[in-house]
Amino acid sequence: MAKQEKLIDHPPSGALGTNLRHLHVLCAVAQAGSIAQAAEGLFRVPSAVARSITELEAVLGVPLFERRARGMVPNRHGDIVLTRARRIEQAFDEARQQLMARSGVRSSADVHTLFASIMNGRRLAVIASLAEQRSMASVAREFDITQPAISAAVKDLETRLAITLFERTARGLVPTPAGEILAFHFKRVLAELRHIAPDLAASEGTLQGSIHVGALPLGRTHILPMAIASLLARHPQLHVGTVESPYEALAASLRSGDVDFILGALRGPEGTKELEQQSLFEDRLSIIARAGHPLARARPLDFDTLRRARWVLSRHGSPSRELFETFFSDARQPPPIPAVETGDLAVLRGLLRESDMLTAISAHQLRYEIRDGSLVVLDFPLEPTRRQIGLSQRLGALPSPGALALMAEIRNVVTQSEEFDTPERAARG
Repeated sequence: MAKQEKLIDHPPSGALGTNLRHLHVLCAVAQAGSIAQAAEGLFRVPSAVARSITELEAVLGVPLFERRARGMVPNRHGDIVLTRARRIEQAFDEARQQLMARSGVRSSADVHTLFASIMNGRRLAVIASLAEQRSMASVAREFDITQPAISAAVKDLETRLAITLFERTARGLVPTPAGEILAFHFKRVLAELRHIAPDLAASEGTLQGSIHVGALPLGRTHILPMAIASLLARHPQLHVGTVESPYEALAASLRSGDVDFILGALRGPEGTKELEQQSLFEDRLSIIARAGHPLARARPLDFDTLRRARWVLSRHGSPSRELFETFFSDARQPPPIPAVETGDLAVLRGLLRESDMLTAISAHQLRYEIRDGSLVVLDFPLEPTRRQIGLSQRLGALPSPGALALMAEIRNVVTQSEEFDTPERAARG
């Protein structure tokens, strides 16, 4: 029973312990301008409303209102928290609208009534994790709670919503469409909760909190490590986590709020719904081989020579592979058939150094081996394979101060290095 109470009644400190009802009260008091008027709109007694504000201030460690004879006015800390609280309410309302459209939830249902059983971020995290892991046992271990506690929380929410969130199958729990909708929006709420404390700290001149970066291959070798090292040297209270997955998975995580931004090759309109992109520089593929490779000094190289070589290329369907094959197709030449296909840079690096294989990849990804002379770029420019490299964010997102600072540091790394073909350098000729 103790572990069940840990989930339901005794949330932990930090973002997951934030009482969502307190944030709702914060919005109501800010809008009404007084405890008494907010209490009327919330159908609660003024003392309960005042207690919610006091408890929220105690948890956050700052006053949120200026108490005046004629009412309550949010101070600068209150405005900061209010911004996140309103975004949380918006996420809940979007969930309600989608549930109404797809799952039959009645249109008259009030968003706050629908989610009245969700006391804190911990419950949100449990539901979201259950939809992702599809195993009650795994989620119980992750949150150090009992499976009956999870089952009770899910059942309570399903009862209040009058919909089924999970189907029990032989392979485990499978989220229904309604469960998927809730998990998605719960993750967005968790992201907003996670940013409240860093927002407040930044207002006092301190950067802290966690940053989650979606790292595509091109940014991992040089740009992202340099930016992270430089930022943490000045702001040691920050914590950075990188997520290495295919673009589609990172974009999904970006939309849900699990990832703050993505660094890497930008995509076309078909893959960037609800995202905004900023180009940092232009890149192209290069043909790379080991130093001393028989083709390293060959002049000139031609398509037949390249086609006879042995190749290690990225997997079929990857952007760089498609660019490479399109280059050959546009030249009306059949592309080389690779002996090895891999998305692992360590495997690629080892094959290049230990054999006479060639690859087609951005030279930035192998910059250290090229600089130390163990690998070389062959004299066969692939100019038509140029693409834009940059930052991707969720449209309408409000990044944390730490995420904003890391993106600014990434821009600095790019603009200060002569290696990158930025728009400014192109304009200068």
